[in-house]
Amino acid sequence: MSDIANDSEISFEQDLCIEDTEDFEDDQNCGLSPDLLRMVEQGEKKILPHKESVEIVNLGEGKEVKIRASIAVETKQDLIELLQEFKDVFAWLYQDMPGLNTDIMVHRLPIKEECKPVQQKLRMMRPDILLKIKEEVKKQFDAGFLQVVKYSKWVANIVPVPKKDGKVRMCVDYRDLNKASPKDNFPLPHIDTLVDNTAGSSLFSFMDGFSGYNQIKMHPEDMEKTTFVTMWGTFCYKVMPFGLKNTGATYQRAMVTLFHDMMYKEIEVYVDDMIAKSRTENEHVQVLRKLFLRLRKFQLKLNLAKCTFGVRSGKLLGFVVSEKGIEIDPDKIRAIQELPPPRIQKEHNPGVWDEECQKTFDKVKHSLSNALVLMPPCPDKPLILYLAVLENSMGCVLGQHDETGRKEKVIYYLSKKFTECETRYSPIEKLCCALIWTTRRLRQYMLYHTNRLISKLDPLKYMMESNALNKRMARWQISLFEFDIVYVNQKAVKGSAIADFLASRALEDYEPLSFDFPNEDLMYVATIEEDSQEAHPWKLNFDGASNAVGNGIGAVLVSPNGDHYPFTSKLDFDCTNNMAEYEACIMGIRAAIECKIKVLEVYGDSALVIYQLKGEWETRYPKLISYRRLVLELIEEFDDITFCYLPRDENQMADALATLASMIKVNKQEDMNPIQMSIYEAPAHCYNIEEEEEKDDHPWYQDILRYVKSREYPDQATENDKRTLRRLASDYVLDGEILYKIRKDQVLLRCVDAVEAKQILEEVHEGVCGTHANGPISPKASNGHRFIFVVIDYFTKWVEATSYANITKSAVSKFLKKEIICRYGIPE
Repeated sequence: MSDIANDSEISFEQDLCIEDTEDFEDDQNCGLSPDLLRMVEQGEKKILPHKESVEIVNLGEGKEVKIRASIAVETKQDLIELLQEFKDVFAWLYQDMPGLNTDIMVHRLPIKEECKPVQQKLRMMRPDILLKIKEEVKKQFDAGFLQVVKYSKWVANIVPVPKKDGKVRMCVDYRDLNKASPKDNFPLPHIDTLVDNTAGSSLFSFMDGFSGYNQIKMHPEDMEKTTFVTMWGTFCYKVMPFGLKNTGATYQRAMVTLFHDMMYKEIEVYVDDMIAKSRTENEHVQVLRKLFLRLRKFQLKLNLAKCTFGVRSGKLLGFVVSEKGIEIDPDKIRAIQELPPPRIQKEHNPGVWDEECQKTFDKVKHSLSNALVLMPPCPDKPLILYLAVLENSMGCVLGQHDETGRKEKVIYYLSKKFTECETRYSPIEKLCCALIWTTRRLRQYMLYHTNRLISKLDPLKYMMESNALNKRMARWQISLFEFDIVYVNQKAVKGSAIADFLASRALEDYEPLSFDFPNEDLMYVATIEEDSQEAHPWKLNFDGASNAVGNGIGAVLVSPNGDHYPFTSKLDFDCTNNMAEYEACIMGIRAAIECKIKVLEVYGDSALVIYQLKGEWETRYPKLISYRRLVLELIEEFDDITFCYLPRDENQMADALATLASMIKVNKQEDMNPIQMSIYEAPAHCYNIEEEEEKDDHPWYQDILRYVKSREYPDQATENDKRTLRRLASDYVLDGEILYKIRKDQVLLRCVDAVEAKQILEEVHEGVCGTHANGPISPKASNGHRFIFVVIDYFTKWVEATSYANITKSAVSKFLKKEIICRYGIPE
């Protein structure tokens, strides 16, 4: 049990508890953590006007405030009167902060169950530092921020952080406590969105909360967890201390609670920094009055020393925002401006630093020091994305036309160096990778606009029209569906921005364009049907069969259009299997000569015949020599003929014809007409369906079919409906009058209406498509799978299926999560 002193009125000296100092040891981990130093530096930053002179105005009682010197006299007087009226919203001492009401916000410290409390030992410090710590502890104790605690399970040490003015900031080493606390996922404002919303206004007032974190109280149950040890006792915080995990999220949650109706309109808030903005000076005073009334109501105090009112520009999160746009903070590029020229050492670099080198060096520094002025995008205009890819890096510029439509303003620019794996991509894959990376970085802009992509190649066409994509490209393709991106030829867009962009990234192996048009004497080029037929060869498949029943041969001629012409004959004489193969080949070649075919490709599954005709194998059997001689005489009728070996599995039609001819017994006195072969794609009873059956006039895919077919939207469709329809239609393709859905593995799924879906389900249950039962498939598939898992949507009858070697609980769970929930949401 911890003994917490509840009487906050007891003086600091009376409640001091001198601890035993015999076990004082130096802590090897007493160094400042990088996170703590970063938080300290961020807390000491002041939001100052950029290149503007300010005037210090005395509000009385020694309270001074900074106002822009060049502000209008009338507005300046109204602003001074407003600040004097609301002097109570500013604080100068800790005692001036009553803190937010606990009904609005308190800070909690949940601890992970597996983490145990940590008690740090007291670290030794210099006497002068100890006295400064004592002074700060006394000040916070008297203000009611601290209380004495005994027997606490969590104990941390004081970490003194020197300030620029020589003073010491008292921080607490809460690293052990922060490791044991889960992360609060309340989001902080996106810096790009915050800066874009601020830029464009003509007048700003930058404000900062006074000891911001200390204005939120700790929950009574979590106070003792903030205990820290000093030479004069152990204390815990009654208010939210600096250095704790999730303090920024807690403060941002409180600010959203208080100012949710003013944020992104009249003010911008980032933790304890507030910016009031307006278009006119009169409007600015009204915005400040509304803000001060809200601060007074909830007793939230500002630090007047860090506030500046009525300025035209200011530094915000590393940027300079103004009505002109967004610029880079000069402090960020000062190191580049002050960069000295390199030293030339003859033993390592024999070069000479001459005047030309110095001019080039100064030009580079000037270019880096004068970056482009960025502007926030207009909501109703398309964006222009310039994308360039080099061998090891990529760069992009996002822009938009101004109100005149003649000039382009820059919104954002990025660059990225490819990873070692990405450098091995092909040029088009690098461009696709760059586009995906850009959409992720600039999602807040590209998702709500039509984006015109300008690059040397068209990555959209490659990803959307490719017949087969690997796993990586398929993921990229799916991630682009939510964006409205259109590839635009460079000639269709003014080239000032793209010329500057590409010139700065010129390729070393650049090859100049050739303006000589080849074959200038040609006036017209056309193709005729005869030429196109002769350019594509015919194919001949042959096979012979010799068995105990008899001998037969078969051949199939295949036209360039894919038409099949079968020939078969029964051999009424004794022959070997190789002789039958030659007979089949000769029959097919003579049929091709009769059809006046000039280019022929001959395929057979007899390696002996094929390689003897090609001359690669020697022909020794006397009966085969005559056959080979005859074939060589016949092939002189062709302009071009080739012989190719084909496996038996790929020569099934010729093999079937030969086997049929060898096994059938034919009466010589009877004639037999040629055999005609037809292919039925459905059972016979399916063709007996009445045409007057019911039809679904409004299938579920009607809007998608209409858009894919004629790019038309439904009547009374909103912009959101159109955007959703475009995203959905990218997954579908039209083949004639049949609509198919493209899966991520490029498998086409036919879309059916309610009537067709009902008929399909009835046939499946009747066993038309195979046995409808639970059990393994026999024999196994080529990949060893024996089970098929099928899920059918109740209304649309959409089918998702996959195969498994074994059906297990984990396999079913993985399938439902990956193929159903992640793609379509949780079923209702």
